[in-house]
Amino acid sequence: MRILFKNINVEIKNLISRKARSFLTILGIIIGVSGVIVIISLGAGAQALVLGQITKLGTNIIGILPGKSDETGPPAAIFGVQIKTLVEADVEAIRNKTRVPHAIDIVSVVRGNVTITSGDQSIDTTFTATDGSYVRVQNVEMDHGVFFSDEEGRAAANVIVLGYDVAEQLFPNGGELGEIVKLKNNSNSFGSIPFRVIGVQEKLGTIAFQNQDDQVFIPFKIGQRQILGIDYMQFVRIRTDTPENVKTTIIDIEGVLREQHRIKNVADDDFVVRDLADAIKILTNITDALRMFLGLMAGISLIVGGIGIMNIMLVTVSERTREIGLRKALGATSHQIRNQFLLEAVILTGVGGIFGIIIGIMISYLIALGARYAGYDWSFVISPLAIILAVFVSSLTGIIFGLFPAMKAAKLNPIDALRYE
Repeated sequence: MRILFKNINVEIKNLISRKARSFLTILGIIIGVSGVIVIISLGAGAQALVLGQITKLGTNIIGILPGKSDETGPPAAIFGVQIKTLVEADVEAIRNKTRVPHAIDIVSVVRGNVTITSGDQSIDTTFTATDGSYVRVQNVEMDHGVFFSDEEGRAAANVIVLGYDVAEQLFPNGGELGEIVKLKNNSNSFGSIPFRVIGVQEKLGTIAFQNQDDQVFIPFKIGQRQILGIDYMQFVRIRTDTPENVKTTIIDIEGVLREQHRIKNVADDDFVVRDLADAIKILTNITDALRMFLGLMAGISLIVGGIGIMNIMLVTVSERTREIGLRKALGATSHQIRNQFLLEAVILTGVGGIFGIIIGIMISYLIALGARYAGYDWSFVISPLAIILAVFVSSLTGIIFGLFPAMKAAKLNPIDALRYE
């Protein structure tokens, strides 16, 4: 043990005497280790953000999306593909209490882009056309005013609820309730449609990487027929009476939709019915795969750093050839020479790993602070597994890439080494 500590002390002094070279050698390891820490931390923070926002909706929410999908992947509608298989007759069939007894609230939704104007103020925003029960399904809270009722939604009343940012931009001095605004979708032939402002949604910030305050809410049929000019739904959400009845309700809905669409084989389903547990499982699988991929990409820099260490160690062996010959002439064994250079490589990667961990944690913390400042409910997450993995990989890199130069030094003939110029 005393010999080991003595060798470590000698190698540290050698590394300090070559400060610039030692720093450049470990720089690749520092970048690689800090990259692994940051990427794993960001992946965990993003995953916690998305899953936390989904679970806020409650455990008794069911979503229906048009289009076919397997059990582990999202349907095409998630990626913006317009599928027309989900229509009003389907929703009315689901509303039948004898067929789907545990469905309490059912909301149809379509979304699109519009220009909203008030006086000489005009901004581009997103609209959500839905039913009055949207507030109960999505847990919508109002900053002031009210959301439109089920009756106003069914009657296609020209009423509108503004997102917080939209209200501030159109009415910087307040007093928007009762005012008339106009919506226009430039992609169709309909002109501007007037709406009376009845409420402003509470400030929500960014959820699922979208600004929830930059949108407006209008009755479903106006948005569907007059603004978008379509006759189908983009998605439907349902609230059940209890979380325990979610799975039963999913089975009931699937049965109704297969009957509506005249589907006899489950494999031919042109819709997807899932609850939040399914959504969370799919998102977890996607984010885990993404984190693993990005982690592997960051690990490449560790390999690059290891190659750098090997090159520097080979140069060091060449520079210290006469020293190696002298040590062998004085009785040092090949085993001791090999261990000396291998120890130097391990020290380099160990120091790089420690600094990489510290820098990675600091960068992850600063990113978390920046994300919170930007409005995201971001968690600062540092996985102990990530630190252990980074230390293990960096140490393994030092051993693997330091072994070749160390063995080369150990094989030198002492006489030839002493003659080396």
